[in-house]
Amino acid sequence: MAMIRPLSEALTGTTVEVPAGQPILEVKDLALRFGGTTAVGGVSFDVKPGELFSIIGPNGAGKTSIFNCISGVYHPQEGSIDFLGDSLLGVRPDAVAGRGIARMFQNIELFDNLTVLDNLMLGRHQHLDYGSFAGMLYVGKAKRIELENRRIVEDVIDFLEIEMFRKFPVGMLPYGVKKRVELGRALCMEPKILLLDEPVAGMNVEETEDMARFILDIRQELGLAMIMVEHDMGLVMDLADRIMVLDFGKRISIGDPESVQNDPAVIKAYLGEGDEGEPDERDLGVRTTEEVSS
Repeated sequence: MAMIRPLSEALTGTTVEVPAGQPILEVKDLALRFGGTTAVGGVSFDVKPGELFSIIGPNGAGKTSIFNCISGVYHPQEGSIDFLGDSLLGVRPDAVAGRGIARMFQNIELFDNLTVLDNLMLGRHQHLDYGSFAGMLYVGKAKRIELENRRIVEDVIDFLEIEMFRKFPVGMLPYGVKKRVELGRALCMEPKILLLDEPVAGMNVEETEDMARFILDIRQELGLAMIMVEHDMGLVMDLADRIMVLDFGKRISIGDPESVQNDPAVIKAYLGEGDEGEPDERDLGVRTTEEVSS
């Protein structure tokens, strides 16, 4: 059996080269409307190479709508989205993925009747460079490329510690393991930026800590830029380099975790106002990972 390689050796396509000081992703004045409803109203931000950028806000603030605009699912009426210097506006979702943007979905989007191995192989589809006829015969180039990509998938399985489940149908797996498989499929695409849409939603404390560890390991081994939407404030404050806060589709704060946590506009958006019309003096209820596990 071939030795399992470090993730950085298996996923070599995640490397990004941009001029010093330039962002990998830049969003300017993004506006998205559905009829008379504004989902995103003139939001701007950028993400630097290797940065973990988090987007937070109350339900309905426009977080997932921004992800859908970046992914090509929604087409904004105004603004620009530039990735590695090229515009993403009007680009189909499959072409966006081909450019190096992978997404872990809020609601698990796996094929329950397929095994873990087969679900992860789906993340390699854009790297399978052979025709359907060669694939049916499974000889020559098709066999060689298939085996090369299966080895990469095995490396990801080992990294996520799901070896014992590799041949299980996904529908039989516990929820926390399914979320790992969802993350693994995104990694198998060899992305240059990873969109994490509520990666720990519905998880217990142990599963949340495991997912946080994998996210940190991905950063350490790949130096991969990530955008994370999450409601778990303890996770966000522990992991994020910068945070953008949305409320009713508009940006109300952006900065490092400490400055965002103490921003009166953020406190007001989450907790409302006190009796005197001023933001409540309580903090956001943030707990560190150590406090959660104690």
